[in-house]
Formats: sequence, C-alpha cells, structure tokens
Amino acid sequence: MKVVRYLAVMAAVFLVPAGNAVAASAVPDLLAEEQAYEESEKQGGAGGVESEVNDPLETMNRFFFEVNDTLYVWVIKPVTREYSRFVPLELRESFGNFFLNLGYPVSLLNTVLQGDWRATLVVTERFVINTTLGVCGLADVAANEFDIGPRRADFGQTLGRWGLGEGVFIYWPMLGPSTVRDTVGLAADTFVKPLPYVYDNTMIDLAVYSTERINALSLNPDLYDDMKRFSLDPYVAARQAYLDYRRAIVAEH
Repeated sequence: MKVVRYLAVMAAVFLVPAGNAVAASAVPDLLAEEQAYEESEKQGGAGGVESEVNDPLETMNRFFFEVNDTLYVWVIKPVTREYSRFVPLELRESFGNFFLNLGYPVSLLNTVLQGDWRATLVVTERFVINTTLGVCGLADVAANEFDIGPRRADFGQTLGRWGLGEGVFIYWPMLGPSTVRDTVGLAADTFVKPLPYVYDNTMIDLAVYSTERINALSLNPDLYDDMKRFSLDPYVAARQAYLDYRRAIVAEH
C-alpha cells in the first residue's frame, strides 16, 4: 500500500534532530528556551517552564536524543555540508518554496477542519499565486509581491484546537521530538500528502523526501550546533523549544 510505503520513507529521511525547519522565521529559539528553563529552576520550578512538561519517558527519550545526535553528526551534517557546497543558496531557497507549496493539501484540509476560513483563504491564495506566477512554487511570489505570508496547519494542531491534550512528550528515533497528539497528527497527515499517490516507486519517494529534509537543514545550518554549544542541557532546550512552538501554533488565532 502506498501510504504504508510512504510512512517507511518518512522514517528513513526524518533523521534531523530537533531544531531544523524550513524557514528561519519558523525556527524556535532553542537557546532562549534553555535560558527560560534555567530561570525556572532558579525560581524552584513553581509556575515555570519545566513544571509544564509531561515527560515520564525521559530516560528513553534522552537515549533516542543521543541516537539522533549521533546520526546527525556522522551522516546528516556531512551530507548537508556537501549539498550546500554544490547547490547555490538561491536554488536551495527555491526548493524550499517548492516543498512548502507542495504541502498545500495538508494545510488546506486542516484549516477547514479548524474552521479557520481566513487561513483557508490565505493558503489557497498562496497556492494559486505561487503555482502559476511562481513557476510551480519555486518562487514565493505571494509573499514577495502580494505580502501574503506562509500559513501552515497540520492535524496535530487541529486536534489541539479541538481541545485534545498533547499527552506525554516522546523523542522518537529518527523522527525526533513529538507528543502523543502530534504523533497521531503526523500519521494522519501522511494520508493527505500528494506524492505517494502519484507514482509507485520507493526510490523516488526516498530521493524526494531526503532532498526536502536536507534542503531544509541547509537553510538553517548552525541552529542545532549552536544549541548544543551554548545549552547546559541540549535535550531540555530542544524539548522545551518544541513544546513551546507547538503550544503557540495551537493557541494562535
């Protein structure tokens, strides 16, 4: 089944640890989150950041964090460095725009499910403009010429808007940080992704989604390394940044 094959490909290419994103504006400030955690600890944790974290699986999560970190250091980082050497920044930004445009079905469905008709209009306008004037989404004409910025939505966010709690924090091997709610959301969103329904070729799937992830990391190459360099506990910084980011997009209107 194509969807099952797609899920396998997703697991193979989401090796990038927490902190990598498509656009710099969407990247949580991991260093700031670590500082917030330290201030919370100094205050005894009452009402602070750490008290809001539901992480009963921390021992296992830390192990998988280290696994992903090792994969990053020995595989993902060298590949990304070589990719950045041979692919100009302007072309990588165009690829990022293309992959963002390709996510339109997921964003469309979830803005509808959330009843956010304004966001539905925005993502549709962006898709039409960028697919036509932006040459299949390679250029973000909607943002650059019409001041219509990106709006993304996913099923994990939708579940949060519906009032479902995030559940325990989980740091998945290869997939990275998540929660029970976001894990269900990711699985649901894979059924809406268009490419697995277009062809039946695992190698093409692997090439496309590997390129997407490597390209995203190449646009924010120093974020994860800076987090590790300046954080007293990179796991805590990555965990809190992820949770704060997800909570913010659920709460926004």
